[in-house]
Amino acid sequence: MTDPHSGGAVVPPSTIGMLGGGQLGRYALMAARQMGYRTIVLDPDPDAPAGAIADVHLVAPYDDANALDHLASRCDVVTVEFENPSAVSLERLAEHTAVAPSANALAVAQDRRLEKRFLCEQGIPVGPFALIGAASDLPSADGAVPFPAILKTTAGGYDGKGQLTVCSPGELADAWAELGQVSCVLEQHLDLEREISVLLARSGSGDVVAYPVTENIHVGGILDVSVVPARVSDRVVVHAVAFATRVAEALEYVGVLAVELFVVEGEVLVNELAPRPHNSGHWTLDAAATDQFAQQIRTVCGLPLGSTLMTAPAAAMANLLGDRWSNGEPDWAAALVDPDVRLHLYGKSRASPGRKMGHLTATGPDVTTALHVVQRARTASETNARAPGAQRARPALRHVDADDATDGVGHGTRPHYDQHLAHDEPGEVAFGPAPDRRSDDASRHSADDE
Repeated sequence: MTDPHSGGAVVPPSTIGMLGGGQLGRYALMAARQMGYRTIVLDPDPDAPAGAIADVHLVAPYDDANALDHLASRCDVVTVEFENPSAVSLERLAEHTAVAPSANALAVAQDRRLEKRFLCEQGIPVGPFALIGAASDLPSADGAVPFPAILKTTAGGYDGKGQLTVCSPGELADAWAELGQVSCVLEQHLDLEREISVLLARSGSGDVVAYPVTENIHVGGILDVSVVPARVSDRVVVHAVAFATRVAEALEYVGVLAVELFVVEGEVLVNELAPRPHNSGHWTLDAAATDQFAQQIRTVCGLPLGSTLMTAPAAAMANLLGDRWSNGEPDWAAALVDPDVRLHLYGKSRASPGRKMGHLTATGPDVTTALHVVQRARTASETNARAPGAQRARPALRHVDADDATDGVGHGTRPHYDQHLAHDEPGEVAFGPAPDRRSDDASRHSADDE
């Protein structure tokens, strides 16, 4: 088997495996199929967006040994679309096939405790923080971090979940109890000038390319809009890219990596790492020579890295959350009145508050114009939304809502196949009963909603 990270390239029509079936995986598999690769996705949700794109969808938990072994036996390389699959799962895959990014890189990024320690060891600046693993850690944390502060679980939190604002030392113990007294990190609530992100790709041979720095605006802990290039100084750009590159090199990272950063009083601090394509990089689909998903396929397959140059002077991306469906289907015709606006929907069967259903992108002569255009388009889609009972276009295939699938595989409307699928025959492969999506919601959402 060719190892793309030891000098050889995995070329079409080889098979690429994907852990995680959300929109990030969907776009990556679309890029792979466009290049001529076969694809297999492993995700416990039979309605996972990437499952509709893949040649084969393995419906099983991410730690299912049989499913992992099946994936490894069929794939020339396996990658991930989110950081929640355990490092143990990646190590098992790596015994039989190439895996990128590595289990070690994933382990660091999925645990805020390890992530903070790693960044400090590399001399990369972070905001004031303290680790809390037991009640005995509370007094020292109180003294180490100024208040107000944010208490975050070290694993599993995303998009504002798994974290609480703590306004004073007296609230810390109650906040920790509310989070279940699990391992946490306490971070100072910083006065941010800007939130930015660096998206880069690193090959197995150590080549690195970075996209223009992106500026991000969050609402309620969820990314709302991104603009590029970021409205920051050249000094901030240089430092941000340098820190992100140092992270990638220290991890011996292979793939697309997103590094989230804060700008505070003109200084750059690293916030979090995302070992995969990122929501703030969605603008690359419409305004970069090589989008982040095609770049991911290039890196993990050992192909030459693509150009990261912008194809427009500026771009802006606005997320479309499920809240915007509360008054009915948004009016996409109204959103697309401006020819510089592009619509992306992720093929999800159910809209719910806070769930990322799609995004709009606008290009323009400058950031201010692009931002105005994309926000105007999003507002127009909601203002003119059809009433819940109004006629609307229906998808060609009916999908069963995950919350309605009581025992998972075999009782929906989509076809199911056994484990002896022909190599190029599309469909789902079930490895025992699928998990109850209602009880597994937290582990699924990072793939589904990032």
